[in-house]
Amino acid sequence: MGLDDHTKLPLGYSLHDGYPSVPHYLDLRAASGLSPKTQSQATAISTGSWYGCYITYDAPGEESLPIGMGRIIGDGGWYFHIADMAVHPEHQRKGFGGLILKALLQRIHAESPADGKPYITLFADEPGRKLYYKNGFVDSAPGELGMAWKP
Repeated sequence: MGLDDHTKLPLGYSLHDGYPSVPHYLDLRAASGLSPKTQSQATAISTGSWYGCYITYDAPGEESLPIGMGRIIGDGGWYFHIADMAVHPEHQRKGFGGLILKALLQRIHAESPADGKPYITLFADEPGRKLYYKNGFVDSAPGELGMAWKP
């Protein structure tokens, strides 16, 4: 699912294609320090995204819980934006962010048209920049500068 067969997750962890449930998505955003979203905003991710994946942790005798996630917004042709990269603080520093990012990038390269190069973007908060640099992302400024609409 998303990663090469040689990539192994630690015992109790599983990678899934798709998205966490709405309550788990909202909880994971909050726990990892991402900005809060509403239930209606969270409901739209499954229909408004090109692809997503998440990692669950199955503690013995407990409910399986999503501990990390990421998704891609895009057209499937050339433009892809990585969003909602998050790992629960109790599970950080174990390589899960890198596994999720690699799964997203592999999906883009496997399914985007072979006759062109995909354009892959993301907004990087300070804590995630080291991970993104390590995986080939570079600052786009000054040639390009990310902007956000703030009415």
